[in-house]
Amino acid sequence: MKSLISILSAVLLLTINAEAQLSPAEYSTIDSLFIDWNRPNHPGGSIGVMKDGKVVFSKAYGLASLDFLVPNSTETIYNTASVSKQFTAMGIVVLDVQGELSVDDDIRKHIPELPEFDYPITIRHMLHHTSGLRSLHALLELAGWRDDDARTNEDLYRFMKNQRDLNFRPGEEYLYCNTGYILMSKIIENVTDEKFTDWMKANVFEPLGMINTYVEDQYNRVVPGNAASYNGSYDRGFSRATEYWGYVGSGNMHSTTNDLLKWLVNFYDPQSGWEEQFEMLQTLDKFNNGEENTYAFGVGINKVFGQNRISHGGAIGGYRSFICTYPDQKLNIAILTNFSSSSVGQKVNEISKMLLGMEDSDEAEGFDASSAKVVKLSKKELQKYEASYWNDESTYARKIYLKDDTLRYFRSENSESPLVPIGKNEFQMLGVDVDLKVRFQVGEDGDKTMIVTIDGGEPIISNEFEMPEASAEYLSNYTGEFYSPELETSYIISIQKDKLVGHHSRHGDFDIKMLKEDILEGQWPFNIAKVKRDDDGAVSGLRVSNGRVRDLWFEKR
Repeated sequence: MKSLISILSAVLLLTINAEAQLSPAEYSTIDSLFIDWNRPNHPGGSIGVMKDGKVVFSKAYGLASLDFLVPNSTETIYNTASVSKQFTAMGIVVLDVQGELSVDDDIRKHIPELPEFDYPITIRHMLHHTSGLRSLHALLELAGWRDDDARTNEDLYRFMKNQRDLNFRPGEEYLYCNTGYILMSKIIENVTDEKFTDWMKANVFEPLGMINTYVEDQYNRVVPGNAASYNGSYDRGFSRATEYWGYVGSGNMHSTTNDLLKWLVNFYDPQSGWEEQFEMLQTLDKFNNGEENTYAFGVGINKVFGQNRISHGGAIGGYRSFICTYPDQKLNIAILTNFSSSSVGQKVNEISKMLLGMEDSDEAEGFDASSAKVVKLSKKELQKYEASYWNDESTYARKIYLKDDTLRYFRSENSESPLVPIGKNEFQMLGVDVDLKVRFQVGEDGDKTMIVTIDGGEPIISNEFEMPEASAEYLSNYTGEFYSPELETSYIISIQKDKLVGHHSRHGDFDIKMLKEDILEGQWPFNIAKVKRDDDGAVSGLRVSNGRVRDLWFEKR
């Protein structure tokens, strides 16, 4: 009994010492961010904050299981989702330091069964999300998979062997890609001749003291201490997020906030023997055009509230996660949750702002459009910029129209922004948290061009277009069966009640509309289809894009 009392006293003393690092007001402010998670029959999460090497806040809220009313604790284990990527990256870095591979290796050196694309892809490209590979979920769902279908690394490998094209030339741009990180787990297995889950435990987690962290490749396995995950919210109610994810490398590492806080310390105070590895993990490289990429090896590196931050978030099923370190301040924050509406990134920012001593006026986020110097333009001057504009590179249309003496930038029925004139043909967009300017040019022939810049970046150019009349006879050009040899699946387009309708055996029917001549818009995952014609003008196929898949070929049968 005395032994038990001694242990409890020691735990209490440690808790008091830890919490003494924060003022009562700071502790209360952090606590208040999560108190709603303690409502009856509500999932929640675990929160850990470390300052100068000491845990100053560690608390859990809500339920790990709504079915059995089991509460979350500071030792509850959660699926960390894409937070996993930095650990896969570390696996690659460890092998690089050991001389077992190089991050500049062509990926086909280690996975020779992958197709040979027009340009070589290196491991470095995959680490930075600049490989141009098509991403897991967007690819499989276009192939007919639904959200609740189980998917594994082997499923992805089968489709990757059939791929003929890339989204873009490697190194040209950043496009988040789960496929690259899944392939890196395959590379680790091929190089080490060990199972990825076992190798990571023995070579990364255990050496770094992360005793409650593991990679899960059996999504239906029962592991004590894991939280179940839920979709929904308190107002709408919660439902179980069915576990169907069996892939590893890009996600599905399970961990606790305490283990993740230990990990984050290494970015500024690495354990002995890990100095080179954590420095390498923070590698930033440039795109082919010389511009900077802020995504390093599995982590984002940028400034938040004027301070350097290394971070990553994640989402899978109902789990949400976000971990970050401000290395110059030796401040680490980890939030793991088991429900989808938890807003973890926003809560991390609230904690960061307070503990970094930032006042509201000091917040270095967003753009204050109220400072823009507005000029007066007549209604006639504003009307000459009204038109529909098409961006061919990113395949989207925008409409500019006048309402209540103000130009409107129309994206969709529920998304538009006012434009205020700051020059004769230049406008500032209001209601967005970036410095977004829109400039119009009208050529001698009357053709209009819209030029958008965001925070002074590269111009985004869209040109005026007119929608052709879409009669049933005209739309019949686009009907037929369209087959993808890369996905081994077909979509059928037909006319129903003078409208185009798409059909897939697993996704069912969905509406298709014509955005402009030979550009069709459907519904996820069949988002945008560019019509291709042969030399005689007949439709020969479609190039389909849905964000992380671009221009995938479907031939007309």
